[in-house]
Amino acid sequence: MEESAIPSVLIVQLCTSLLIALQDHSVCIILSNLTFQSAKAKMWSLQNLLFILCIALRCVTSAVGVIHVTGYVGGEVNVSCSYNEGYESYEKYLCKNGCGSDDVLITTSNSVKNKYRIHDDKTARIFTTTISDLQSVDAGKYWCGVSKNWNDIYTEVDLKLVSDSCCDTVTKVQSYEGYSESVSCRYESQYQNSLKYICRGNQPSTCLQDALITSDTKLNGRFRLDDDKVLGTFTVNINSLTQNDSGSYLCGVQRNSELDVFSAIELEVEEWCCVKSTKINGTAGHPLTLQCPYPPQHWDNRKFLCKGDHRNNCSDMVASQSRFTLQDDAASSSFIVRITKLEAADGGTYWCGSDSQWRFGNYTKIELSVCLHCTSNVSLGTTAETQRTQIPDSALCVVHVAPSVLLLMSVLVICCL
Repeated sequence: MEESAIPSVLIVQLCTSLLIALQDHSVCIILSNLTFQSAKAKMWSLQNLLFILCIALRCVTSAVGVIHVTGYVGGEVNVSCSYNEGYESYEKYLCKNGCGSDDVLITTSNSVKNKYRIHDDKTARIFTTTISDLQSVDAGKYWCGVSKNWNDIYTEVDLKLVSDSCCDTVTKVQSYEGYSESVSCRYESQYQNSLKYICRGNQPSTCLQDALITSDTKLNGRFRLDDDKVLGTFTVNINSLTQNDSGSYLCGVQRNSELDVFSAIELEVEEWCCVKSTKINGTAGHPLTLQCPYPPQHWDNRKFLCKGDHRNNCSDMVASQSRFTLQDDAASSSFIVRITKLEAADGGTYWCGSDSQWRFGNYTKIELSVCLHCTSNVSLGTTAETQRTQIPDSALCVVHVAPSVLLLMSVLVICCL
């Protein structure tokens, strides 16, 4: 009796079941031992169909799950595949397409080839292939393979590539030179125990390796990181800001099996240019009084006067010099500093204020000039001139009479002789 044709839907179902069942090595063996129908049979038997299908698939054992990997264009990615105990000494490889001999990209017997590197951790039973210099054409389906005699073990890998930039939304932060500024970065609750970090720039692929600070270190120079796991926010504080700190930053949260999560910050640090400034002249040896206004809300703050070319590096004169005394007048929201006996060395730049954080607009810049011997504005000439004596008319008469008198005196002397 002739066998009826197998419906196409049934063939699809059988093929699907076969692919799942192929995880068991014995399936191919069982199918290979199936008895052929008579060679004269005009219709394919179910056993023959399954056998041919098995041969067509090369009796491949395929994992049910697919490994999903995501990488950045221009960066590199690691593809890690596990295998069962007993296969430690077998060759492993990564391939594409149909995994023919021309489709094998790299093997453990030749661990470095072009932009591929492979490493087999036999203790963990995981082999990892690194693909560098990723391009858009590298996206797609790959297979992790473990070589066997005639039925290699395969695991499907799906590689997705994204642009190495971030993000659609950018938080802008503005500050001033010398300030301390805090940058807050939120994260989801499932990442409470994940590594947090911040880096400069806008390149996620290298952010972690270029991190300025991480939640493991917590303190690094001018940077401090605090993680509030209850609020799901980590905060990075940057001290003593300079204009060089301006630019793009990325807050990162590490994820082991996926790409890290990022949020973008744009920090603008402006020059502290618009502080109130005044110029004062003083005379050496004389007293001098400096007046410094402050915001009314600072009435209870510590007031001070410091000297130095830059506010970030100046000396508190009231604390270090007995000639300087400070008196606060809360009623007028100002304080005065008296210098009892001004010295030439007192000249220079002073900063008086009432906020230790150097908040913008709360300070007065004083340029003090000290003169040793202050004089009037009359200019004294330095060019030597010939001195001429003006003689009165009466004096000139004496000069003209003098010869007659001398003649008369001469005659009298002769007569007496």
